[in-house]
Amino acid sequence: MTTFDKREEGFEKKFAHDEELRFKAMARRNKLLGLWAAEKLGLAGGEAEAYAKSVVMADLEEPGDEDVFRKVRGDFDAKGVDQTDHQIRRTMDELLATAVAQVSKEG
Repeated sequence: MTTFDKREEGFEKKFAHDEELRFKAMARRNKLLGLWAAEKLGLAGGEAEAYAKSVVMADLEEPGDEDVFRKVRGDFDAKGVDQTDHQIRRTMDELLATAVAQVSKEG
């Protein structure tokens, strides 16, 4: 194997590792968002965990964050929870930073 091949393989492994961390961080963020939203919706215990899981699953509908945002926004609207779009998106950003830090510590 040439030096170039080794270097290319190293970049490919780093890319795969970074993508795995990104996926884990997004899933963690969505779970944390689900737990935050569940509290706002008055859910606790198993209901809160189930709701958080539904938020994680909502992210599989389409690329990006809009599917998750729409789920939380729709559920808040249905239950009369007073949170602006900005507050939801800000919380999503804050929880992503938390999730990245947690996933990074886990390795």
